[in-house]
Amino acid sequence: MFGFGRSATFLLLALLAEIAGTVGGFGSSVFFVPVANFYFDFHSVLGITALFHLSSNLSKLGLFRGGIDRGLLLRLGVPSVAFSVLGGMASAWVLTQWLEATLAVFLLGLSAWMLLRPRWRLAATTRSAVLGGALSGGMAGLVGTGGAVRGVTLAAFDLRKDVFIATSAAIDMGIDLGRTVVYARNGYIHGHDLVWIPLLAVVAIAGTWLGKRILARMPQAMFRRAALVMVFGIGLVTLYQALRA
Repeated sequence: MFGFGRSATFLLLALLAEIAGTVGGFGSSVFFVPVANFYFDFHSVLGITALFHLSSNLSKLGLFRGGIDRGLLLRLGVPSVAFSVLGGMASAWVLTQWLEATLAVFLLGLSAWMLLRPRWRLAATTRSAVLGGALSGGMAGLVGTGGAVRGVTLAAFDLRKDVFIATSAAIDMGIDLGRTVVYARNGYIHGHDLVWIPLLAVVAIAGTWLGKRILARMPQAMFRRAALVMVFGIGLVTLYQALRA
């Protein structure tokens, strides 16, 4: 554990990541992974993120009871889980600096594209679902976050907000279970880091609850744009860290 001030700051940032991820529809990892990278080595971040996300997705499934689109769960979820396992395995063979640089480029590229082309949508086809699932799962396994890609893919199918979040959480749950096993085998989950998991579970529940309340009051498009600007800024900081290393 860190000192009290540093620990409190980390948990506050994790809470903000969960709120932003819930409201923006990206999932908390797009914010949490770069933040946690300031506190832990990158492989530890992957392990902690997977465990944190399990609590996050259980919270979403409990609070957003609008139902799950089972067709998308199959078409998008199966390739997501399969490629998250492959991405997790590949992470053991890639240098940490390259993983951080890949994360930075991914965040910068996706956020810039979505800011410049806010009306752009994928075609609502099975091919889009499968390809989006494979890419989001692969990125989640390799660098810890792929929720933004999954969000873009799900947006093509014009789901209600509660169905969108519940379906995304169900897919993410499968991804997290798959990559947690791989990360454990790779040695990314350390005993001294597990003390954070109960605290982060509380953060996940509180952040999801607060995100749901904000989502009911704030136009999602407005928050989504602000979230994308934050993602772009995080990408710049992460790229600076990777280049300096």
